[in-house]
Amino acid sequence: MENHIAIYALTAKGTETAHRLADSLRVDCYVLDRYAVETDIPFTSLKETVADSFSKYESHIFVAASGIVVRMIAPLLKSKDVDPAVVVMDQEGAFAISLVSGHLGGANELARLIGDKTGAVPVITTATDCAGVPSIDLIARDQGLTIGNIGLIKHINAAILDGEKVPVYDPDRFLDLSAYSDYFMMVDDFEVLSRSRCGIVVDWSVHNLPERVLPLYPRCLSLGVGCRRGVPADEILELVRSVVADNGIAFESMFCMGSIDAKSDEKGLLEAAEILGLDVKFFSAAELDEIEVANPSGMVMKHMGVGGVCEAAAMMLADAKQVLVPKTKSARVTAAIAKKI
Repeated sequence: MENHIAIYALTAKGTETAHRLADSLRVDCYVLDRYAVETDIPFTSLKETVADSFSKYESHIFVAASGIVVRMIAPLLKSKDVDPAVVVMDQEGAFAISLVSGHLGGANELARLIGDKTGAVPVITTATDCAGVPSIDLIARDQGLTIGNIGLIKHINAAILDGEKVPVYDPDRFLDLSAYSDYFMMVDDFEVLSRSRCGIVVDWSVHNLPERVLPLYPRCLSLGVGCRRGVPADEILELVRSVVADNGIAFESMFCMGSIDAKSDEKGLLEAAEILGLDVKFFSAAELDEIEVANPSGMVMKHMGVGGVCEAAAMMLADAKQVLVPKTKSARVTAAIAKKI
């Protein structure tokens, strides 16, 4: 789908507002059939249309009463970390109300953008925005960190709103809080978190965290995989999950999987990458052979023309000089993990 924003209009006046907005933003314009023109997508049932389109767009703008919108989208909402942005406008185009997914979904930003484009007044009700203080979910999103438990965001933001500094344990300094020193304090002692109202841990390792400590995962680890022909995805997944668990690694910190290009059509490998939610990149034997691996294999050299696949692929992806987790083998699969420097 080319456009990432859908706009919906139910009245003649609302259609005029939707068309004005469509002139300045790239949107798919859904209009009640009696008011639709050739460039619109006509509909007869808003409920059926929204049910079909809701998950297909990153953002939705409704030129309609907020009560109608709430009833339409309520059964479709899942979680603030996956729901699309929803903004509601009145048919005159005077206001743009951020209704759902204000932070992570970008509804607050969209409401402000609509205001810039049309002169509508953005209506933002998220507490941190109203108070003019930072929100940890936005900071994490903007710095490419994965939020481990979305339900803990409210405790961090509440402490900030109450004027408390939130302790942050970040041994590798993945999170840049230099602009937010009034709201967060870096700590080197992990135990400080258990004595605090709440806290944040930024790490690629798994920790046993106190109840109100938010884990943030830097996407800094690469997974290298080698396998024999015809190995099913389940066998690859079994080894990968074992390697991750045995080494105390948070899988949320994985950013990519790599292997040799001779396996680029290997069904089980591709299926495993899809199940794990990882993009997969393939390297030529010549590229992998440039990497000095800790555990070369004569068998791999014989069949692939390279000393090692999984360690070399992981290191190439991470631009690392060594592996974090060396080659681990099952009967027909090998896996290794490297970390970005």
